[in-house]
Amino acid sequence: MKKIRVGIFGYCRGSHYVDNFLVNGAEVVAVCDKRPERLELAKKKLGDMVTCYADFDSFIEHDLDAIFIANYFHEHAEYIIRCLEKNIHCITECISNATMAEGVKLVEAAEKSKAIFMLAENYPYMLFNQEMKKIYEGGTLGKIVYAEGEYNHTGNLYGTTPDAWNNVRMLFDSDKHWRCYLPRTYYLTHSLAPLMYATGANPVRVTAMPVYHPQPADCDRASYAGEKAAIITTLNDDNSVFKFTGHASFGASSNSYRLCGEKGMVENVRGTGGKIMLRYNPWQIPEGQVQDRIYKPEWECEDAELIKKSGHGGGDYWVAKVFLECIRENKQPPFDVYFSTRMSSVAILSHRSMLEFGMPYDIPDFRKQEDRDKYRDDYSSPFYYSDGREPTIACCSHPDYAPTEKQKENFLSILNGTRK
Repeated sequence: MKKIRVGIFGYCRGSHYVDNFLVNGAEVVAVCDKRPERLELAKKKLGDMVTCYADFDSFIEHDLDAIFIANYFHEHAEYIIRCLEKNIHCITECISNATMAEGVKLVEAAEKSKAIFMLAENYPYMLFNQEMKKIYEGGTLGKIVYAEGEYNHTGNLYGTTPDAWNNVRMLFDSDKHWRCYLPRTYYLTHSLAPLMYATGANPVRVTAMPVYHPQPADCDRASYAGEKAAIITTLNDDNSVFKFTGHASFGASSNSYRLCGEKGMVENVRGTGGKIMLRYNPWQIPEGQVQDRIYKPEWECEDAELIKKSGHGGGDYWVAKVFLECIRENKQPPFDVYFSTRMSSVAILSHRSMLEFGMPYDIPDFRKQEDRDKYRDDYSSPFYYSDGREPTIACCSHPDYAPTEKQKENFLSILNGTRK
């Protein structure tokens, strides 16, 4: 079997996928990153088999079958489109597009291309989420009525050790970095994708409310978004309702999901290391089942040990595996361009809803020409860009919110290496 030749654009996150591509029969033959120290890490990991580039224009001319896009969160679409125009298969970190207009252009590029596009969304492939999907598809819960998803990662804002400062320098490169301006709704695929994947339901209308709670006045971060979370609600095409967070940061960290059907429900239990709870109404217990059951599923496949070593609960392994299988079999992946741009639309429009404290927005279907035309020129964005573009909309529900002088001083002193 011919090995698929993969290039990685953005080695910070991309490095975590190297082993997953290798064990699934691919070669990582090229890496592109603007930071020389990351290219050195790639050379150390991959040796003579890899060619390193500092610019994308040269990188994309390498003899590649596929490219993993892992550059800045909000700048994926331009590079995805360039790959698709050259018929190079493309997989990208979430989200696929940070503006509505980019979503339109991305769909149109994918439809013209001979290449496959896939979103590298890994949380649906975590073991408990795969088990919940299996249960729902088995039919014993009945039709989905309601579901919840919570991606809640708190951060230590008072990291006062060199290791903590190194982590900040790894994730940020200036006070205009995208993480400083990230609205709480935009990073939502880890909370929304598992629900869509398990149930097949697609959001058609969205509303969101802010959980406004600014960071401590003397912490080490300089965020222009003062929310701890956004609480997002969607009405879906099957009349079910989802409630989920974007990237939340309250209380103790957790990833939790719940599917509620007509006859029963299933959820992963917080703090139990991956256990799930399956429950039925007492008058609707399926044959061979019990009313309440809590158990921990196990991987039941020949690659179980490889999966356990992979990042994000095995999700990174499955993302690489599914992508490469789709290339070899010339089939569309589950997280294709329509799935991806719909989630991006939810991210973007739920933020606009949050800015208006709950105003509902309809989610476009970019299969439809009228929906594409409505958003073709909509480049509104809360981010700074590498080409010098500046934000055109607020990133916070309180538009005048900004970091304190102490926060900015602490943050910049870490970035420039003067923090003591």
